Amino acid sequence: MKTEIINKLTEIAAEYGIEILFACESGSRGWQFPSPDSDYDVRFIYVRRLNDYLSIAEQNDQIGILTFGELDVCGWDIRKVLQLLRKSNTTPFEWLQSPIVYIQQPRFRDELWSLCKDYFDRRSNIHHYLGIAQGALETMKSGDQIKIKKLFYVLRPLLAAKWCVEKGCIAPMSIFPLISLMPTSLQQLTTDLILLKSTTPEGYTIKIEPELKQFIDYEFEACTQASAEIPKSIFEVGPLNLFFRKVVKLP
Repeated sequence: MKTEIINKLTEIAAEYGIEILFACESGSRGWQFPSPDSDYDVRFIYVRRLNDYLSIAEQNDQIGILTFGELDVCGWDIRKVLQLLRKSNTTPFEWLQSPIVYIQQPRFRDELWSLCKDYFDRRSNIHHYLGIAQGALETMKSGDQIKIKKLFYVLRPLLAAKWCVEKGCIAPMSIFPLISLMPTSLQQLTTDLILLKSTTPEGYTIKIEPELKQFIDYEFEACTQASAEIPKSIFEVGPLNLFFRKVVKLP
């Protein structure tokens, strides 16, 4: 599948006249809790020709979403990525940590990741993750019944928010370091649920264990209260401009 994905990315780059700087797996495969029927969520960062950035005409800043069977492909222009980075958007933080990388230009990933660390805002990251968790929680049915896919769309972002609160740094993309923030008994339960998810369809419905539901409710409230006391950061655009000019090879 990796070869097929790289070939498809090569075709997209040729069709759109771009250079792919970095491409990775996002979604459940990147988060390391896929189901047998999980799609491949391929995400990439690209740069256009220099003249495109010097035009007065508006330019699209993303490609996608393109679907090819079980492949779901989407790309963002480096300029869009850096604009979002200034807002401490979590998406670049996660892509650059993906355990599954398809394409990467020399040093690009390491240099952009180093820049990311200077644009981390605890407050906005916590709010982002809690928003995702809340949306997934709202799919819960009576009797604490929830699709196993949605349960992990609660757990991973909630634990990521907790990570931001307690450790004050960018949360890991993979769920496994995040599980370390849970009580020991829930760590084993969550690991067992990951194993179950790996053998069942994404639509499989389970009942949340009372101890796990209590943990979710408590941590959601705790993270919400903690974020209210954290001031929002303001970031300078200068380092991002320098990085952008370097990538597009502007003198």
